[in-house]
Amino acid sequence: MVKRCPWAESNELYISYHDEEWGVPLHDDQKLFEFLCLEGAQAGLSWLTILKRREGYRQAFDNFNIDKVASYNEPDIDRLVKDQKIIRNRLKIQSVIKNAIATKEVQLQFGSLNEYFWHFVNHKPIKHSFKGMADIPASDELSAKISKDLKKRGFSFIGPTIIYAHMQATGMVNDHLTYCYKY
Repeated sequence: MVKRCPWAESNELYISYHDEEWGVPLHDDQKLFEFLCLEGAQAGLSWLTILKRREGYRQAFDNFNIDKVASYNEPDIDRLVKDQKIIRNRLKIQSVIKNAIATKEVQLQFGSLNEYFWHFVNHKPIKHSFKGMADIPASDELSAKISKDLKKRGFSFIGPTIIYAHMQATGMVNDHLTYCYKY
């Protein structure tokens, strides 16, 4: 029997996400942007809620095409607030657009969103050795540093906890428990 992180065993979506994506180093700007947006949408909700709506988010936000999302305007926001396939929180929707605009600036300055994020970890994942779920932090000094820098650059819905979850999801940190087969 395959041993997984316990959070991943309760649902087929979680199992698939854990086994195929979570903690796998990600270097594609569009996918990094997608995860940043989805993590922000999760604020106050469960990750399962977001995973169930992920395809709806992709449809609603032009597959997270950064240039397209950055050009959204008030009619787009009004359309999205009515879209039942996503979380219809106006502030969260506006943050996706704001973050797309800020991402374009980061890409200009750093060459890519990938370069921006991964320079914080010297371009290689930080591998933790956590033995239990209680050992895994909700945030850390690095996520606080990245969050602060992102805020300075105009991003929103990117607090230290959201950024730590983003780091886990995109493989910047490996937080699979030591007994998990993905460790």
